[in-house]
Amino acid sequence: MDTESTHSGYSYHSSRSGRSNRHGDRSRERHKASSSKDSSRSERSVVINPPDTPSQESPEDEAQDDNWGETTTAVTGTSELSISQEEVVGLGKEMHDRTQGFRRYLPLAVGSCVGLLVLVTPLAFLLLPVMMWPDRLQACGAACEGLFLSIAFKLLILLMAMWALFLKPGRASLPRVCVYRAFLTTLTLLLTMSYWLFYGVRILDAQDEDYHGIVQFAVSLVDSQLFVHYLAVVLLELRHLQPCYSVCVIRSTDGETRHYNIGQLSVQKAALSILEYYYRDFPLHNPALLSASKHRAAKHLAGLKVYNVDAPGNTAGAQPGNGNQSRAMVTAAAKRKDSAHNELYYEEADYERRVRKRRARLVVAVEEAFTHVRRMKKEDERATPSDIMDVREAALAIFPSMARALQKYLRTTRRQHCHSMESIQKHLAFCLVNNMSPKAFLEAYLAPGPTLQYGPERWMADQWTLVSEASVTGGVKEGSEFLLKCLDFSLAVTIKGIPYIRLTEEFIDPKSHKFILLLQSETSV
Repeated sequence: MDTESTHSGYSYHSSRSGRSNRHGDRSRERHKASSSKDSSRSERSVVINPPDTPSQESPEDEAQDDNWGETTTAVTGTSELSISQEEVVGLGKEMHDRTQGFRRYLPLAVGSCVGLLVLVTPLAFLLLPVMMWPDRLQACGAACEGLFLSIAFKLLILLMAMWALFLKPGRASLPRVCVYRAFLTTLTLLLTMSYWLFYGVRILDAQDEDYHGIVQFAVSLVDSQLFVHYLAVVLLELRHLQPCYSVCVIRSTDGETRHYNIGQLSVQKAALSILEYYYRDFPLHNPALLSASKHRAAKHLAGLKVYNVDAPGNTAGAQPGNGNQSRAMVTAAAKRKDSAHNELYYEEADYERRVRKRRARLVVAVEEAFTHVRRMKKEDERATPSDIMDVREAALAIFPSMARALQKYLRTTRRQHCHSMESIQKHLAFCLVNNMSPKAFLEAYLAPGPTLQYGPERWMADQWTLVSEASVTGGVKEGSEFLLKCLDFSLAVTIKGIPYIRLTEEFIDPKSHKFILLLQSETSV
């Protein structure tokens, strides 16, 4: 007992120093954690300091106790105007929805106002002289009345062209204003205001009596507006049709890659086109397929043990076998790492075997169900009209026979969240109405389809963020790169120019293909 309770000075000092070192390490880790939290919080938000709070720490603050969180007393108060966190989130979401709706319909409202001004201006040019000084106007002859007919048809054509090009709902909400649309709107307003200025100075102030000249002035305005609309068609609809660049799109989670050709577009317009291609061509993003690789990596890391050989308590004299034991553990971990590819191989082989097994059972169950439907259809032809089953009822009747096999297959392929029971029954009724084969019914479940084939709630991407070093209103160039980010994954886009192709012609003389066959009359007989 005496020997057990007796400590030497060196051991007691070392134990105290070890405890003090561990206490210092814990305090430093706590300080680092708090500083890392503050730094991460500062990256996402803006922190505003009060005027009477110093921005830098004083020497007294540096010398304060490390356990300040346990010894500090906070004085709180109750405000009469209190609001819960849910109400704040709801208020922010409501304001965001209003802003999005305003940004969505603002270009349509501006286009409608500009179009109305364009259509009303020529009519105002013709009506104002008649209303203000009708007695002094000269008579309008046959040529002038022909110009009335020309203005009427031109305005009708301009109205239909503006409706087809501008007055249509927007496909997306872009981060910046389209440069070409802003240029065309400014050009239209500048042209209209110039004509109004000339009309007010030379016709309204002078009260011009030549009504035929006034009508020709209105006709020239309509012609100018038609030319501006032609320019809008060239810039907005025809300029980007010729492919100039090849785009490589890579999804960050599973590496799914597609290649597209685009024309002369701005960065934000190119991003919009790529997102439309994504929803049409890329298979639906399935996070469940990524969990297998994560589970395998976690399993591999769980089998590894790390030892600190150079720790203060692990001396060579005290524990001579630690070095050999650590080397043995490292060797075992290396062998386990070398055999990881075998585990992956057998795991994938077993998964493919189970998928083929579930698929075969599903195909057999669906074929039996469709065969039963065809047999019942022949019997319904001889039955009375009151006994004939509706298509919806037939789908509900045969669905239980294939539901178990379909559910097991979707669980094995980790796509059970992509298809609901209601959507499967609806697709089954659609196949029965159109007399489709069992293979046509199974095609929607045997392979993952494009994103648009599923409901919007399963797209896993509602709002996208464009990350680009270049200006989003500028045109794409050779070597441009940008990123399209959503909540769960991102699309990396790389742009390369289509090379200039030099095509030459080689002429082949038709006479070079002719030959002469000479037959000898004498034989060897």
